[in-house]
Amino acid sequence: MMDFLRHLTTTQQIGALFVAMFGLLSLVTLYAFFQTLHEARGPGPEDQAAHEVHQQEWRRFWSLLKTSWVMATVFWVGWALGDTVATVLFAIVSFLALREFITLSPTRRGDHRSLALAFFVVLPLQFAIVGMRKFDLLTVFIPVYVFLALPVASALANDPERFLERNAKLQWGIMVCVYGMSHVPALLLLDFPNYEGRGAFLVFFLVAVVQTSVIAQHLLGRRFPHRPVAPQVSQSFQWLSWSVGVAIGGLAGVALSFITPFKVGQALGMALLACLAGTLGHLVMKALKRDRGVTSWGLQGQSTTGAGGLLDRVDALCFAGPVFFHSARWYFGL
Repeated sequence: MMDFLRHLTTTQQIGALFVAMFGLLSLVTLYAFFQTLHEARGPGPEDQAAHEVHQQEWRRFWSLLKTSWVMATVFWVGWALGDTVATVLFAIVSFLALREFITLSPTRRGDHRSLALAFFVVLPLQFAIVGMRKFDLLTVFIPVYVFLALPVASALANDPERFLERNAKLQWGIMVCVYGMSHVPALLLLDFPNYEGRGAFLVFFLVAVVQTSVIAQHLLGRRFPHRPVAPQVSQSFQWLSWSVGVAIGGLAGVALSFITPFKVGQALGMALLACLAGTLGHLVMKALKRDRGVTSWGLQGQSTTGAGGLLDRVDALCFAGPVFFHSARWYFGL
């Protein structure tokens, strides 16, 4: 079966993926919609508290489902418009995510120079480096040069109050929202042998396995609740649901190996690595939200930007992207 799928033309593979992905998303969305109607019939007064908890869980699931639709749409738009436009599209997503992150992080007047550099110099340069395929520079530009330059700009502003805390928050936001996100369009430009013009499939592979793992972890944690690992950070992160979710993401990678340059075993390993990074990164971002006193970057009534919780939708991808990209480059000698 895998050999048959692997030998399909690029157009046939794209058509098969389109039907499978959006068909599956449509079925899951319809199921969730009818379940919501069923639950909306109204419990008795004695069951109101349990009903509220159940509704909150469904809202979280709907959020994950919306994330999947957004990521699927971004993939198809990026593939249809070409590598350059896809890179610009991811740069816009990165800009909005960083804006959302910074809005929740208190800043002072002395941070204005550093913020201007982050949004209007660092971010465009990082994605320009991606477009120029300077992958060695991509690796070190932010962690080395930018992280040394930004504190200098802050120091020159002559405001030492909470200097370390302010700079650490800005650097962390750049690391997640810019550095992490920039590695996703970089996958479009990797030169695998006999894989020319198919880089968009790698982006799809990464998004699909990470989202599958996150959704599976959420559903399993809800269906088979166990003691949470870090209850102050996340009530839904449990070792059993997490490990099974990662395993399911790995199996999704095996099922999608025909669209990648990987063999089945390689696809399994790369998928597991991406799922590990993505799900643990999702947990880290939950800890950041708890530190800021919100349950969602775009919670209704507390939405921080016009992006409407965009960072909630891409946080796992921001962690999985660099790990997946550099692992592929190292293992395959690209």
